[in-house]
Amino acid sequence: MSHLPILSIITFLPVLGAFVILLSRGEPARTANTARWVALITTIVELVLSIYIWGNFNGSTAAFQFEEKTNWLGFGIGYHMGVDGISMLFVVLTAGLMPFCILASWESIQTRVAEYMIAFLLLETLMIGVFAALDLILFYVFFEGGLIPMFLIIGVWGGPRRV
Repeated sequence: MSHLPILSIITFLPVLGAFVILLSRGEPARTANTARWVALITTIVELVLSIYIWGNFNGSTAAFQFEEKTNWLGFGIGYHMGVDGISMLFVVLTAGLMPFCILASWESIQTRVAEYMIAFLLLETLMIGVFAALDLILFYVFFEGGLIPMFLIIGVWGGPRRV
């Protein structure tokens, strides 16, 4: 097994995609199209990486795998990520659903497309972080942070009875 922090790469890759969308400039129609394609490609790469770690996952042990641990804030609070059998399935499920979410909104979202795609990519990062976090504070940060893009998605692009 390599020492590549594959779980952190999977977790934070959508943030890179969101940053690329944030930096895209130009006429609104072109920026919207760029945002759609960057979000779709990012989520597909995310899915491929998730399937890769699923293929390298040893299902015969109950131990956490792909663990990454480092000191973070002191007081025993650290950056500790890893997956077991259940969380591995949720990581793959999340990564598998996101390309379909992007495709489902391809034509239906016409306003603030770049912001919508950024919110979805940030939501993906935070959801995968929830399933991979092994530190309670890190889990809390990912879990509560996930409410922000979800609130924006529902509040800005929701139906007529939105926030």
